[in-house]
Amino acid sequence: MFSLGPLKIPNERESPKAARDHQAGSDGQGREGRPQAKPRRRRRTLQTLTLAPRLRRAMAMDAERRQAELIGQFSAQAAAVSSAPQLAALVLEATSHPALFAFSELLTLPALSKLAGTQYASSLDVLRLFAYGTLKDYKSNSGSLPALLPDQVRKLKQLSVLTLAESTKILPYDQLMQELDVSNVRELEDFLINECMYSGIVRGKLDQLRRCFEVQFAAGRDLTPDQLNNMIDTLSDWLGTSDSLLHQIQEKIKWADTMSEVNKKHQKEFEDRVEEAKKSIKADIDLRGHDDFLSESGGIMDFEEDRIRPKRRRQPPA
Repeated sequence: MFSLGPLKIPNERESPKAARDHQAGSDGQGREGRPQAKPRRRRRTLQTLTLAPRLRRAMAMDAERRQAELIGQFSAQAAAVSSAPQLAALVLEATSHPALFAFSELLTLPALSKLAGTQYASSLDVLRLFAYGTLKDYKSNSGSLPALLPDQVRKLKQLSVLTLAESTKILPYDQLMQELDVSNVRELEDFLINECMYSGIVRGKLDQLRRCFEVQFAAGRDLTPDQLNNMIDTLSDWLGTSDSLLHQIQEKIKWADTMSEVNKKHQKEFEDRVEEAKKSIKADIDLRGHDDFLSESGGIMDFEEDRIRPKRRRQPPA
């Protein structure tokens, strides 16, 4: 699903043109005609409006909803018309719309498949180009494609920037100028700011010293059938790995449960033995105490018998 980033606003203090004019005059002199020192080249940046995460999510959802609404509108229009010229005009309108950046769903419409085999079949190729291709692809196949309107060229350049941002976050100016068919840096920076950053499809910084565009955010493009198949294969592999890992975890849980039961059983046996030992020791102590008591009682009785028994008088010696 196509998604947009946080809302972008330009620097309120100076416009992009004013910033360039402020950095260097055309004649190298100040207002009073006095020569001035050449200013240092500064990193040209675009301010971003700081929003709460909750508000940013709401805005992103609103942008996605807007894309879905536009696709729904064009889908309804395609279902309502039947002639090939009208369908070709609908493709032209969709690829020129300034707020629509997703086209793969339109390619799957049964109504547009009627263009195949007609003199307007090239409209399907144009729609496929806007879904998956770039400006460089158009130039390579311009002989078999109709001429593009200025709005379509601008849209295709925007989509080309998104394609480049998918592979790397540092886009050299030289590469961008070649891919976008731009002749100078000023024109390139104006396009990136006015047509890409202000529209919300990318967010980043223009580094004039390093001559590159640092991408911080870029909206995703439609997935080609090959990319979709690769994604399905990747997800299938991930699912298989997850199932295997889940099975291993379940086996370890079963082993842990078994060991826990064994430990509980051993603990119970140990406690039972300890209890039996306590009872045995207590019984032995009780038995010994009873025997000692009986022995002490017998000694008392013997003493009493000796005390009351008459003593024989000792005979005097003769």
